[in-house]
Amino acid sequence: MDNLRQEIEKRRTFAIISHPDAGKTTLTEKFLLYGGAINQAGSVKGKATAKHAVSDWMEIEKQRGISVTSSVLQFNYDGYCINILDTPGHQDFSEDTYRTLMAADSAVMVIDASKGVEAQTRKLFKVCVMRHIPIFTFINKMDRDANDTFELLDDIEKELGIATCPINWPIGSGKQFKGVYDRNSKEVMTFADTLKGTKEGSEKIIHIDDPALSDEIGEEFKSQLMDEIELLDGASADFDMDLVTKGELSPVFFGSALTNFGVETFLQHFLKMTYAPTARQSDIGMIDPFSEDFSAFVFKIQANMNKNHRDRIAFMRICSGQFTAGMEVYHVQGGKSLKLSQPQQMMADERKIVDKAYAGDIIGVFDPGVYSIGDTLTTAKDKFEFEGIPTFAPEHFARVSLVDSMKRKQFVKGVTQIAQEGAIQMFQEYKGGMEEIIVGVVGVLQFDVLKFRLENEYNVQIRLENLPYEHIRWIENKDEVNVDTINGTSDMKKVVDMKGNPLLLFINEWSIGMTLDRNDGLVLTEFGRN
Repeated sequence: MDNLRQEIEKRRTFAIISHPDAGKTTLTEKFLLYGGAINQAGSVKGKATAKHAVSDWMEIEKQRGISVTSSVLQFNYDGYCINILDTPGHQDFSEDTYRTLMAADSAVMVIDASKGVEAQTRKLFKVCVMRHIPIFTFINKMDRDANDTFELLDDIEKELGIATCPINWPIGSGKQFKGVYDRNSKEVMTFADTLKGTKEGSEKIIHIDDPALSDEIGEEFKSQLMDEIELLDGASADFDMDLVTKGELSPVFFGSALTNFGVETFLQHFLKMTYAPTARQSDIGMIDPFSEDFSAFVFKIQANMNKNHRDRIAFMRICSGQFTAGMEVYHVQGGKSLKLSQPQQMMADERKIVDKAYAGDIIGVFDPGVYSIGDTLTTAKDKFEFEGIPTFAPEHFARVSLVDSMKRKQFVKGVTQIAQEGAIQMFQEYKGGMEEIIVGVVGVLQFDVLKFRLENEYNVQIRLENLPYEHIRWIENKDEVNVDTINGTSDMKKVVDMKGNPLLLFINEWSIGMTLDRNDGLVLTEFGRN
Protein backbone atom coordinates (compact mmCIF):
# COMPACT_ATOMS: atom_id res chain seq x y z
CA MET A 1 0.00 0.00 0.00
CA ASP A 2 2.88 2.36 0.84
CA ASN A 3 4.37 1.75 -2.58
CA LEU A 4 0.98 2.44 -4.23
CA ARG A 5 0.70 5.75 -2.34
CA GLN A 6 4.27 6.74 -3.29
CA GLU A 7 3.71 5.98 -6.96
CA ILE A 8 0.45 7.95 -7.11
CA GLU A 9 1.90 10.90 -5.19
CA LYS A 10 4.63 11.44 -7.74
CA ARG A 11 2.15 11.63 -10.65
CA ARG A 12 1.32 14.94 -12.35
CA THR A 13 -1.12 14.89 -15.25
CA PHE A 14 -1.72 18.02 -17.26
CA ALA A 15 -2.99 19.16 -20.65
CA ILE A 16 -1.38 21.81 -22.83
CA ILE A 17 -3.70 24.07 -24.79
CA SER A 18 -2.94 26.92 -27.16
CA HIS A 19 -3.77 28.68 -30.39
CA PRO A 20 -2.10 27.10 -33.45
CA ASP A 21 1.48 28.41 -33.79
CA ALA A 22 1.76 29.71 -30.22
CA GLY A 23 4.63 27.26 -29.70
CA LYS A 24 2.90 24.53 -27.72
CA THR A 25 4.62 21.67 -29.54
CA THR A 26 8.04 23.28 -29.07
CA LEU A 27 7.33 23.71 -25.35
CA THR A 28 6.24 20.04 -25.09
CA GLU A 29 9.46 18.94 -26.77
CA LYS A 30 11.59 20.98 -24.37
CA PHE A 31 9.82 19.31 -21.41
CA LEU A 32 10.65 15.92 -22.92
CA LEU A 33 14.23 17.06 -23.39
CA TYR A 34 14.53 17.83 -19.66
CA GLY A 35 13.04 14.46 -18.83
CA GLY A 36 15.60 12.75 -21.08
CA ALA A 37 12.74 11.29 -23.13
CA ILE A 38 14.20 12.64 -26.37
CA ASN A 39 17.76 13.62 -27.18
CA GLN A 40 17.09 16.33 -29.70
CA ALA A 41 14.11 18.59 -30.13
CA GLY A 42 12.69 18.06 -33.63
CA SER A 43 12.12 21.54 -34.95
CA VAL A 44 8.49 21.65 -36.03
CA LYS A 45 9.19 24.31 -38.60
CA GLY A 46 10.58 21.89 -41.19
CA LYS A 47 7.16 20.65 -42.32
CA ALA A 48 8.57 19.49 -45.64
CA THR A 49 11.15 17.24 -44.05
CA ALA A 50 10.40 13.84 -42.60
CA LYS A 51 10.91 15.15 -39.09
CA HIS A 52 7.62 16.07 -37.53
CA ALA A 53 6.91 17.05 -33.98
CA VAL A 54 6.93 14.00 -31.74
CA SER A 55 3.30 14.52 -30.75
CA ASP A 56 1.81 14.82 -34.28
CA TRP A 57 1.23 11.47 -35.94
CA MET A 58 -1.88 11.44 -38.08
CA GLU A 59 -1.27 11.78 -41.82
CA ILE A 60 -3.44 14.89 -42.22
CA GLU A 61 -1.60 16.52 -39.32
CA LYS A 62 1.72 15.97 -41.03
CA GLN A 63 0.42 17.44 -44.26
CA ARG A 64 -1.18 20.50 -42.71
CA GLY A 65 1.09 20.97 -39.74
CA ILE A 66 -1.75 21.10 -37.22
CA SER A 67 -2.65 18.83 -34.34
CA VAL A 68 -6.16 17.44 -34.76
CA THR A 69 -6.11 14.73 -32.12
CA SER A 70 -4.68 14.60 -28.64
CA SER A 71 -1.66 12.51 -27.92
CA VAL A 72 -0.24 11.45 -24.60
CA LEU A 73 3.40 11.71 -23.60
CA GLN A 74 4.93 10.43 -20.38
CA PHE A 75 8.34 11.26 -18.90
CA ASN A 76 10.16 11.42 -15.57
CA TYR A 77 11.74 14.54 -14.15
CA ASP A 78 13.16 15.30 -10.71
CA GLY A 79 11.38 12.39 -8.99
CA TYR A 80 8.01 13.11 -10.64
CA CYS A 81 6.26 11.00 -13.26
CA ILE A 82 4.64 13.47 -15.67
CA ASN A 83 1.84 12.76 -18.12
CA ILE A 84 1.35 15.46 -20.75
CA LEU A 85 -1.84 15.45 -22.76
CA ASP A 86 -1.29 17.39 -25.95
CA THR A 87 -4.48 18.87 -27.41
CA PRO A 88 -5.44 20.18 -30.83
CA GLY A 89 -4.71 23.89 -31.07
CA HIS A 90 -7.59 24.72 -33.38
CA GLN A 91 -10.98 25.86 -32.10
CA ASP A 92 -12.68 23.44 -34.51
CA PHE A 93 -11.45 20.66 -32.24
CA SER A 94 -12.47 22.25 -28.94
CA GLU A 95 -14.65 19.22 -28.15
CA ASP A 96 -11.62 16.92 -28.27
CA THR A 97 -9.80 19.41 -26.05
CA TYR A 98 -12.65 19.34 -23.53
CA ARG A 99 -12.58 15.54 -23.35
CA THR A 100 -8.82 15.63 -22.87
CA LEU A 101 -9.19 18.18 -20.08
CA MET A 102 -11.55 15.74 -18.34
CA ALA A 103 -8.56 13.41 -18.07
CA ALA A 104 -6.17 16.12 -16.83
CA ASP A 105 -5.72 17.51 -13.32
CA SER A 106 -4.45 20.89 -14.49
CA ALA A 107 -3.80 22.79 -17.70
CA VAL A 108 -1.02 24.85 -19.21
CA MET A 109 -2.16 27.63 -21.51
CA VAL A 110 0.46 28.77 -24.02
CA ILE A 111 0.04 32.30 -25.38
CA ASP A 112 2.03 34.04 -28.10
CA ALA A 113 3.48 37.23 -26.58
CA SER A 114 2.96 39.20 -29.79
CA LYS A 115 -0.69 38.20 -30.17
CA GLY A 116 -2.24 37.72 -26.72
CA VAL A 117 -5.53 35.82 -26.49
CA GLU A 118 -6.51 35.26 -30.11
CA ALA A 119 -10.12 35.30 -31.27
CA GLN A 120 -10.30 31.66 -32.27
CA THR A 121 -8.61 30.59 -29.05
CA ARG A 122 -11.27 32.04 -26.77
CA LYS A 123 -13.43 28.98 -27.21
CA LEU A 124 -10.54 26.65 -26.35
CA PHE A 125 -9.51 28.58 -23.25
CA LYS A 126 -13.14 28.96 -22.10
CA VAL A 127 -13.40 25.17 -22.32
CA CYS A 128 -10.45 25.10 -19.95
CA VAL A 129 -12.08 27.54 -17.52
CA MET A 130 -15.30 25.42 -17.61
CA ARG A 131 -13.43 22.56 -15.97
CA HIS A 132 -12.47 24.63 -12.87
CA ILE A 133 -9.00 23.10 -12.83
CA PRO A 134 -5.73 24.93 -12.09
CA ILE A 135 -4.60 26.86 -15.19
CA PHE A 136 -0.97 27.93 -15.61
CA THR A 137 -0.08 30.45 -18.30
CA PHE A 138 3.18 30.39 -20.25
CA ILE A 139 3.61 33.54 -22.37
CA ASN A 140 5.89 32.36 -25.13
CA LYS A 141 8.07 33.90 -27.86
CA MET A 142 9.55 36.69 -25.73
CA ASP A 143 12.57 36.54 -28.06
CA ARG A 144 10.32 38.24 -30.64
CA ASP A 145 8.71 41.66 -30.32
CA ALA A 146 5.94 41.31 -27.77
CA ASN A 147 2.84 43.26 -26.75
CA ASP A 148 2.98 45.37 -23.61
CA THR A 149 3.18 42.98 -20.65
CA PHE A 150 0.41 44.66 -18.66
CA GLU A 151 -1.84 44.56 -21.73
CA LEU A 152 -1.17 40.84 -22.17
CA LEU A 153 -2.30 40.17 -18.60
CA ASP A 154 -5.29 42.45 -18.99
CA ASP A 155 -6.24 40.56 -22.13
CA ILE A 156 -6.27 37.20 -20.30
CA GLU A 157 -8.33 38.60 -17.43
CA LYS A 158 -10.89 40.30 -19.69
CA GLU A 159 -11.25 37.55 -22.26
CA LEU A 160 -11.36 34.60 -19.90
CA GLY A 161 -12.65 36.04 -16.65
CA ILE A 162 -9.71 34.64 -14.67
CA ALA A 163 -7.33 36.67 -12.49
CA THR A 164 -3.58 36.52 -13.21
CA CYS A 165 -0.53 36.54 -10.97
CA PRO A 166 2.86 36.90 -12.70
CA ILE A 167 5.46 34.69 -11.00
CA ASN A 168 8.21 36.21 -13.09
CA TRP A 169 8.40 39.34 -15.23
CA PRO A 170 10.06 39.92 -18.62
CA ILE A 171 12.69 42.57 -19.27
CA GLY A 172 12.32 43.82 -22.84
CA SER A 173 11.39 41.62 -25.80
CA GLY A 174 12.57 40.69 -29.29
CA LYS A 175 16.16 41.74 -29.98
CA GLN A 176 16.03 43.69 -26.71
CA PHE A 177 14.91 40.71 -24.59
CA LYS A 178 17.20 40.75 -21.55
CA GLY A 179 15.70 38.03 -19.37
CA VAL A 180 13.12 37.56 -16.60
CA TYR A 181 12.88 38.74 -13.03
CA ASP A 182 11.68 36.25 -10.41
CA ARG A 183 9.35 38.12 -8.05
CA ASN A 184 9.87 35.72 -5.19
CA SER A 185 13.67 35.30 -5.19
CA LYS A 186 14.19 38.90 -6.45
CA GLU A 187 16.71 37.58 -8.97
CA VAL A 188 17.09 38.24 -12.66
CA MET A 189 17.86 35.37 -15.01
CA THR A 190 19.55 36.94 -18.02
CA PHE A 191 18.77 35.79 -21.54
CA ALA A 192 21.44 34.61 -23.95
CA ASP A 193 20.29 33.26 -27.30
CA THR A 194 22.40 30.13 -27.10
CA LEU A 195 20.04 27.59 -25.66
CA LYS A 196 18.32 26.25 -28.80
CA GLY A 197 17.59 22.54 -28.54
CA THR A 198 19.97 21.96 -25.65
CA LYS A 199 19.48 21.50 -21.94
CA GLU A 200 22.56 23.54 -21.16
CA GLY A 201 23.26 27.13 -21.90
CA SER A 202 24.65 30.24 -20.33
CA GLU A 203 22.12 31.43 -17.76
CA LYS A 204 23.35 34.12 -15.42
CA ILE A 205 21.41 34.78 -12.25
CA ILE A 206 21.91 38.22 -10.69
CA HIS A 207 20.15 39.63 -7.63
CA ILE A 208 18.17 42.80 -8.28
CA ASP A 209 20.30 44.72 -5.72
CA ASP A 210 23.58 43.62 -7.30
CA PRO A 211 25.26 46.58 -9.09
CA ALA A 212 26.39 44.10 -11.79
CA LEU A 213 22.77 43.98 -13.02
CA SER A 214 23.05 47.45 -14.61
CA ASP A 215 26.17 46.34 -16.52
CA GLU A 216 24.40 43.22 -17.67
CA ILE A 217 21.04 44.63 -18.87
CA GLY A 218 21.75 48.37 -19.06
CA GLU A 219 20.65 51.19 -16.76
CA GLU A 220 17.58 52.01 -18.88
CA PHE A 221 16.15 48.48 -18.67
CA LYS A 222 16.94 48.30 -14.99
CA SER A 223 15.05 51.48 -14.13
CA GLN A 224 12.10 50.38 -16.31
CA LEU A 225 12.07 47.06 -14.44
CA MET A 226 12.04 48.83 -11.06
CA ASP A 227 9.07 50.98 -12.16
CA GLU A 228 7.16 47.97 -13.46
CA ILE A 229 7.79 45.95 -10.28
CA GLU A 230 6.42 48.81 -8.19
CA LEU A 231 3.35 49.04 -10.42
CA LEU A 232 2.95 45.27 -10.38
CA ASP A 233 3.16 44.97 -6.60
CA GLY A 234 0.35 47.49 -6.31
CA ALA A 235 -1.85 46.21 -9.14
CA SER A 236 -1.63 42.43 -9.56
CA ALA A 237 -3.49 39.82 -7.56
CA ASP A 238 -1.57 38.25 -4.68
CA PHE A 239 -0.54 34.66 -5.18
CA ASP A 240 -3.17 32.45 -3.54
CA MET A 241 -2.76 28.69 -3.96
CA ASP A 242 -6.38 28.15 -3.00
CA LEU A 243 -7.64 30.29 -5.89
CA VAL A 244 -5.17 28.60 -8.28
CA THR A 245 -6.55 25.19 -7.27
CA LYS A 246 -10.11 26.34 -7.98
CA GLY A 247 -9.10 27.62 -11.42
CA GLU A 248 -9.83 31.26 -10.51
CA LEU A 249 -6.25 32.58 -10.55
CA SER A 250 -3.63 31.74 -13.15
CA PRO A 251 0.10 31.94 -12.30
CA VAL A 252 1.85 33.51 -15.32
CA PHE A 253 5.38 32.81 -16.59
CA PHE A 254 7.35 34.34 -19.46
CA GLY A 255 9.93 32.75 -21.70
CA SER A 256 10.88 31.45 -25.11
CA ALA A 257 10.38 27.74 -25.80
CA LEU A 258 12.32 27.87 -29.07
CA THR A 259 15.49 29.16 -27.40
CA ASN A 260 14.73 27.09 -24.30
CA PHE A 261 14.65 30.13 -22.02
CA GLY A 262 12.44 30.05 -18.93
CA VAL A 263 11.14 26.56 -19.68
CA GLU A 264 12.83 24.66 -16.88
CA THR A 265 12.00 27.39 -14.34
CA PHE A 266 8.38 27.09 -15.43
CA LEU A 267 8.43 23.30 -15.11
CA GLN A 268 9.96 23.47 -11.61
CA HIS A 269 7.42 26.02 -10.36
CA PHE A 270 4.58 24.11 -11.98
CA LEU A 271 5.53 20.87 -10.21
CA LYS A 272 5.66 22.65 -6.84
CA MET A 273 2.27 24.29 -7.40
CA THR A 274 0.33 21.24 -8.59
CA TYR A 275 -0.91 18.23 -6.70
CA ALA A 276 -0.92 14.50 -7.11
CA PRO A 277 -4.15 13.09 -8.63
CA THR A 278 -7.21 14.10 -6.62
CA ALA A 279 -10.55 12.35 -5.95
CA ARG A 280 -13.04 12.09 -8.84
CA GLN A 281 -16.81 12.49 -8.81
CA SER A 282 -18.97 9.40 -9.41
CA ASP A 283 -22.64 8.51 -8.90
CA ILE A 284 -21.79 7.11 -5.44
CA GLY A 285 -19.66 10.09 -4.37
CA MET A 286 -15.97 10.91 -4.62
CA ILE A 287 -13.56 8.08 -5.54
CA ASP A 288 -10.28 8.22 -3.61
CA PRO A 289 -7.23 7.86 -5.93
CA PHE A 290 -5.36 5.92 -3.22
CA SER A 291 -8.10 3.25 -3.01
CA GLU A 292 -6.79 -0.25 -3.75
CA ASP A 293 -9.62 -0.78 -6.24
CA PHE A 294 -8.65 0.04 -9.80
CA SER A 295 -10.95 2.44 -11.65
CA ALA A 296 -10.68 4.41 -14.90
CA PHE A 297 -12.80 6.13 -17.52
CA VAL A 298 -12.47 6.27 -21.32
CA PHE A 299 -11.96 9.81 -22.62
CA LYS A 300 -10.77 9.13 -26.15
CA ILE A 301 -11.01 6.43 -28.80
CA GLN A 302 -8.67 6.45 -31.75
CA ALA A 303 -8.85 4.11 -34.73
CA ASN A 304 -6.07 3.31 -37.17
CA MET A 305 -3.21 4.77 -35.16
CA ASN A 306 -0.96 2.30 -36.83
CA LYS A 307 -1.30 1.62 -40.56
CA ASN A 308 0.05 -1.92 -40.07
CA HIS A 309 -2.57 -2.81 -37.46
CA ARG A 310 -6.05 -1.60 -38.34
CA ASP A 311 -6.80 -1.23 -34.71
CA ARG A 312 -8.70 0.90 -32.25
CA ILE A 313 -7.23 2.16 -29.03
CA ALA A 314 -9.34 3.32 -26.11
CA PHE A 315 -7.45 5.84 -24.00
CA MET A 316 -8.35 5.79 -20.35
CA ARG A 317 -7.44 7.91 -17.39
CA ILE A 318 -6.74 5.82 -14.30
CA CYS A 319 -8.57 7.43 -11.37
CA SER A 320 -7.72 5.05 -8.52
CA GLY A 321 -5.54 2.11 -7.60
CA GLN A 322 -3.06 0.27 -9.74
CA PHE A 323 -3.32 -1.26 -13.18
CA THR A 324 -1.49 -4.50 -13.96
CA ALA A 325 -1.27 -6.01 -17.44
CA GLY A 326 -3.89 -8.65 -18.17
CA MET A 327 -6.07 -7.73 -15.17
CA GLU A 328 -9.80 -8.33 -15.37
CA VAL A 329 -12.06 -5.35 -14.83
CA TYR A 330 -15.78 -4.72 -14.93
CA HIS A 331 -17.02 -2.57 -17.81
CA VAL A 332 -19.95 -0.79 -16.15
CA GLN A 333 -21.79 0.43 -19.27
CA GLY A 334 -21.29 -2.92 -21.04
CA GLY A 335 -22.40 -4.83 -17.93
CA LYS A 336 -19.65 -7.45 -18.11
CA SER A 337 -16.09 -8.27 -17.06
CA LEU A 338 -13.28 -8.07 -19.56
CA LYS A 339 -9.52 -8.33 -19.75
CA LEU A 340 -7.69 -5.14 -20.64
CA SER A 341 -5.53 -6.44 -23.46
CA GLN A 342 -2.38 -5.00 -25.02
CA PRO A 343 -2.11 -2.14 -22.53
CA GLN A 344 0.17 0.55 -23.91
CA GLN A 345 1.61 3.91 -23.13
CA MET A 346 2.32 6.21 -25.99
CA MET A 347 5.13 8.38 -27.09
CA ALA A 348 3.04 9.80 -29.92
CA ASP A 349 2.69 6.80 -32.27
CA GLU A 350 5.52 4.83 -30.68
CA ARG A 351 4.03 2.40 -28.25
CA LYS A 352 5.43 0.52 -25.36
CA ILE A 353 3.55 -2.23 -23.56
CA VAL A 354 3.06 -1.42 -19.90
CA ASP A 355 3.02 -3.88 -17.02
CA LYS A 356 1.94 -1.40 -14.37
CA ALA A 357 0.30 2.01 -14.23
CA TYR A 358 -1.18 4.07 -11.42
CA ALA A 359 -3.87 6.63 -10.68
CA GLY A 360 -3.06 9.72 -12.75
CA ASP A 361 -1.59 7.72 -15.65
CA ILE A 362 -3.11 7.43 -19.09
CA ILE A 363 -3.08 4.05 -20.81
CA GLY A 364 -4.34 2.89 -24.17
CA VAL A 365 -5.99 -0.52 -24.44
CA PHE A 366 -7.11 -2.47 -27.46
CA ASP A 367 -10.79 -1.78 -28.21
CA PRO A 368 -12.68 -4.55 -30.00
CA GLY A 369 -15.52 -2.07 -30.53
CA VAL A 370 -17.08 -2.25 -27.06
CA TYR A 371 -16.06 1.07 -25.50
CA SER A 372 -17.67 4.48 -25.77
CA ILE A 373 -16.36 7.83 -24.58
CA GLY A 374 -17.22 8.29 -20.90
CA ASP A 375 -17.32 4.56 -20.01
CA THR A 376 -16.21 3.47 -16.52
CA LEU A 377 -14.05 0.42 -15.74
CA THR A 378 -13.40 -0.80 -12.21
CA THR A 379 -12.49 -3.74 -9.98
CA ALA A 380 -14.55 -2.37 -7.05
CA LYS A 381 -17.27 -4.64 -5.62
CA ASP A 382 -19.73 -1.74 -5.38
CA LYS A 383 -20.14 -0.70 -8.99
CA PHE A 384 -20.24 2.99 -9.86
CA GLU A 385 -20.03 5.32 -12.85
CA PHE A 386 -17.85 8.40 -13.18
CA GLU A 387 -19.72 11.52 -14.22
CA GLY A 388 -20.37 11.59 -17.97
CA ILE A 389 -18.52 13.78 -20.45
CA PRO A 390 -20.86 16.28 -22.10
CA THR A 391 -21.28 16.21 -25.87
CA PHE A 392 -20.88 19.62 -27.48
CA ALA A 393 -23.76 20.73 -29.71
CA PRO A 394 -22.58 20.62 -33.35
CA GLU A 395 -22.85 23.92 -35.20
CA HIS A 396 -22.44 22.69 -38.79
CA PHE A 397 -24.31 19.88 -40.52
CA ALA A 398 -23.89 18.07 -43.83
CA ARG A 399 -25.58 15.21 -45.64
CA VAL A 400 -23.05 12.53 -46.60
CA SER A 401 -23.43 10.54 -49.79
CA LEU A 402 -21.26 7.86 -51.35
CA VAL A 403 -19.52 8.34 -54.69
CA ASP A 404 -19.44 4.54 -55.27
CA SER A 405 -22.54 2.81 -53.87
CA MET A 406 -20.73 -0.57 -53.99
CA LYS A 407 -18.60 0.58 -51.04
CA ARG A 408 -21.55 1.04 -48.69
CA LYS A 409 -20.21 -1.47 -46.14
CA GLN A 410 -16.79 0.23 -45.75
CA PHE A 411 -18.53 3.60 -45.70
CA VAL A 412 -20.89 2.72 -42.84
CA LYS A 413 -18.01 1.14 -40.92
CA GLY A 414 -15.73 4.15 -41.44
CA VAL A 415 -18.29 6.81 -40.54
CA THR A 416 -19.44 4.83 -37.50
CA GLN A 417 -15.89 4.34 -36.22
CA ILE A 418 -14.94 7.98 -36.70
CA ALA A 419 -18.16 8.98 -34.89
CA GLN A 420 -17.41 6.60 -32.00
CA GLU A 421 -14.09 8.38 -31.59
CA GLY A 422 -16.06 11.59 -31.05
CA ALA A 423 -14.43 13.33 -34.05
CA ILE A 424 -17.85 13.87 -35.62
CA GLN A 425 -21.44 13.26 -34.56
CA MET A 426 -23.53 11.03 -36.74
CA PHE A 427 -27.28 11.26 -37.15
CA GLN A 428 -29.84 9.38 -39.19
CA GLU A 429 -33.15 10.43 -40.61
CA TYR A 430 -35.86 9.87 -37.95
CA LYS A 431 -37.31 6.42 -38.80
CA GLY A 432 -35.27 6.47 -42.02
CA GLY A 433 -32.53 4.05 -40.91
CA MET A 434 -29.05 4.21 -42.41
CA GLU A 435 -30.36 5.37 -45.79
CA GLU A 436 -29.47 8.98 -45.11
CA ILE A 437 -26.57 9.91 -42.91
CA ILE A 438 -26.17 13.41 -41.55
CA VAL A 439 -22.93 14.47 -39.92
CA GLY A 440 -22.67 17.25 -37.34
CA VAL A 441 -19.41 18.94 -36.34
CA VAL A 442 -18.38 21.67 -33.92
CA GLY A 443 -15.94 23.18 -36.47
CA VAL A 444 -15.89 22.93 -40.27
CA LEU A 445 -12.31 21.64 -40.37
CA GLN A 446 -13.71 18.37 -39.00
CA PHE A 447 -15.49 17.82 -42.34
CA ASP A 448 -12.08 17.89 -44.09
CA VAL A 449 -10.70 15.40 -41.58
CA LEU A 450 -13.71 13.09 -42.14
CA LYS A 451 -13.28 13.20 -45.91
CA PHE A 452 -9.52 12.70 -45.72
CA ARG A 453 -9.72 9.78 -43.31
CA LEU A 454 -12.49 7.96 -45.19
CA GLU A 455 -10.39 8.14 -48.36
CA ASN A 456 -7.08 7.22 -46.74
CA GLU A 457 -8.13 4.70 -44.11
CA TYR A 458 -11.28 3.13 -45.59
CA ASN A 459 -10.76 3.77 -49.32
CA VAL A 460 -14.16 5.45 -49.60
CA GLN A 461 -14.94 8.68 -51.43
CA ILE A 462 -17.79 10.85 -50.23
CA ARG A 463 -19.69 13.98 -51.19
CA LEU A 464 -20.73 16.42 -48.49
CA GLU A 465 -23.80 18.58 -49.01
CA ASN A 466 -23.96 21.38 -46.46
CA LEU A 467 -27.29 21.67 -44.67
CA PRO A 468 -28.66 24.98 -43.37
CA TYR A 469 -29.26 23.79 -39.78
CA GLU A 470 -27.37 25.65 -37.06
CA HIS A 471 -29.08 24.58 -33.84
CA ILE A 472 -29.58 21.16 -32.31
CA ARG A 473 -31.54 20.09 -29.25
CA TRP A 474 -31.71 16.79 -27.44
CA ILE A 475 -35.15 15.81 -26.10
CA GLU A 476 -34.60 15.53 -22.36
CA ASN A 477 -37.92 13.78 -21.60
CA LYS A 478 -38.10 11.53 -24.67
CA ASP A 479 -39.94 8.81 -22.71
CA GLU A 480 -42.72 11.18 -21.66
CA VAL A 481 -43.51 12.74 -25.04
CA ASN A 482 -44.58 11.22 -28.32
CA VAL A 483 -41.78 12.23 -30.69
CA ASP A 484 -43.89 11.25 -33.71
CA THR A 485 -46.48 13.90 -32.96
CA ILE A 486 -44.19 16.81 -32.01
CA ASN A 487 -45.65 19.90 -33.66
CA GLY A 488 -42.60 21.74 -34.98
CA THR A 489 -41.80 24.62 -37.33
CA SER A 490 -41.21 24.36 -41.07
CA ASP A 491 -37.43 24.63 -40.58
CA MET A 492 -37.26 21.77 -38.03
CA LYS A 493 -35.91 18.30 -38.81
CA LYS A 494 -36.15 15.19 -36.63
CA VAL A 495 -33.10 12.93 -36.49
CA VAL A 496 -31.75 10.22 -34.19
CA ASP A 497 -28.19 9.85 -32.88
CA MET A 498 -26.11 6.66 -32.78
CA LYS A 499 -27.72 5.56 -29.54
CA GLY A 500 -31.22 6.00 -30.94
CA ASN A 501 -31.94 9.23 -29.05
CA PRO A 502 -34.27 11.57 -30.93
CA LEU A 503 -33.00 15.10 -31.66
CA LEU A 504 -34.37 18.18 -33.35
CA LEU A 505 -32.42 20.32 -35.83
CA PHE A 506 -33.42 23.93 -36.49
CA ILE A 507 -32.30 26.56 -38.99
CA ASN A 508 -33.48 29.52 -36.89
CA GLU A 509 -32.95 29.97 -33.18
CA TRP A 510 -36.44 31.45 -32.69
CA SER A 511 -37.99 28.22 -33.96
CA ILE A 512 -36.79 26.46 -30.78
CA GLY A 513 -38.95 28.68 -28.57
CA MET A 514 -41.90 28.34 -30.95
CA THR A 515 -41.66 24.53 -30.90
CA LEU A 516 -41.55 24.55 -27.08
CA ASP A 517 -44.66 26.80 -27.01
CA ARG A 518 -46.54 24.45 -29.35
CA ASN A 519 -45.72 21.27 -27.40
CA ASP A 520 -46.74 21.39 -23.79
CA GLY A 521 -44.35 19.53 -21.47
CA LEU A 522 -41.56 19.13 -24.06
CA VAL A 523 -38.10 19.65 -22.51
CA LEU A 524 -35.14 20.38 -24.83
CA THR A 525 -31.46 20.57 -23.85
CA GLU A 526 -28.28 21.81 -25.56
CA PHE A 527 -25.99 19.11 -24.17
CA GLY A 528 -26.08 15.40 -24.72
CA ARG A 529 -24.15 13.02 -22.49
CA ASN A 530 -21.72 10.39 -23.62
